[in-house]
Amino acid sequence: MKKKRDIIFVITALIIIISSAFYLNYNSVKPTFKESPKKMPIHKVETEKKEVSLTFDINWAEEDYIYDILSVLDKYNVKGTFFIMGKWVNYTEDNFKKLQAIKDKDHEIGNHSYVHPNFTSISKERMIKEVKDTEDILKKAIGVKTELFRFPSGAFNEESLKVLEDLGYKNIQWNIDSVDWRNDGERVEYERVMNKIENGSILLFHNNAKYTPKNLDKIINELLEKGYEFKKVSEILIDKNYKIDNVGIQHKN
Repeated sequence: MKKKRDIIFVITALIIIISSAFYLNYNSVKPTFKESPKKMPIHKVETEKKEVSLTFDINWAEEDYIYDILSVLDKYNVKGTFFIMGKWVNYTEDNFKKLQAIKDKDHEIGNHSYVHPNFTSISKERMIKEVKDTEDILKKAIGVKTELFRFPSGAFNEESLKVLEDLGYKNIQWNIDSVDWRNDGERVEYERVMNKIENGSILLFHNNAKYTPKNLDKIINELLEKGYEFKKVSEILIDKNYKIDNVGIQHKN
């Protein structure tokens, strides 16, 4: 009986030793993946510099605060990037004047499609027409050729990314969304931005948000005091030899 117990003990001990060795070996080696990360637009730029970019999506609006926004930017001599919807320009004579004011104040202008469709559910031909119609309007209205594109509502997929890249655009999203269009409240929108600020951030605002001008005044003032610089999107982007990871951060190679 004793001999039988000894054999069982030895077999059990060997099983424990072999299992432990396998576990330690497995967990000491990190798995590697050969798949490339999913293609993404640029949401943020990796940089050691304390610099951020203010961006504004210009769209349909019953109440429009573009002049108030421009006034705040003027106050601090800060330049932003405005993504323009083509049909908005032609909708009223006043909208054309607002576009002209954005250009005259030396802000950057990007393409935001013609009528703001969902780029994940339209054809390639429609995508191209949306972009080119807006380019034609911007060229005719203010003599500008854009190099940056922002997907309407931020909606994209692999096909739409490729279409825009083939047209020569850099696709720009954001990593900090004020969600200001929802008018949730001045303090709420302010904290959404300030709680997430980091180097290379791209901030998203809109032209139809009543709390945005006042919040911009506070945000710009406080970030300047903390040593941040405000730059146009094209000024913080890495121009060459870069990669975009699977969460949309642009890195130097």
